[in-house]
Amino acid sequence: MEQQKLPNATISLILGIISFIACCFSSGFGGVILSAIALYLANKDKKVAEKNPELYENYGQVKTARIIAIIGLALSIIISIICLIFIIIFGSVEAIQEWAIEMQNAQA
Repeated sequence: MEQQKLPNATISLILGIISFIACCFSSGFGGVILSAIALYLANKDKKVAEKNPELYENYGQVKTARIIAIIGLALSIIISIICLIFIIIFGSVEAIQEWAIEMQNAQA
């Protein structure tokens, strides 16, 4: 019997990698969304492949995508929490920007 490819392996890997980039932007919330989608798709393929693993040739790619999605999710959550703490402490994004400018001027 010819081996098949799991349908969501590539897209979950791509979403997991993009979640690393997205965790640095949009206060980490974009990374949380992309990582969650990648993790869902990877887990879905994992359940399909666990029934008959020798039938699928890219099961290793699904495991890699799942690991990357978990790491991206953890980083995104950490960055989101840090951003929320900054907003709570300073009151607004503008206050954070003013503080950053003051710190740059103090170093110069």
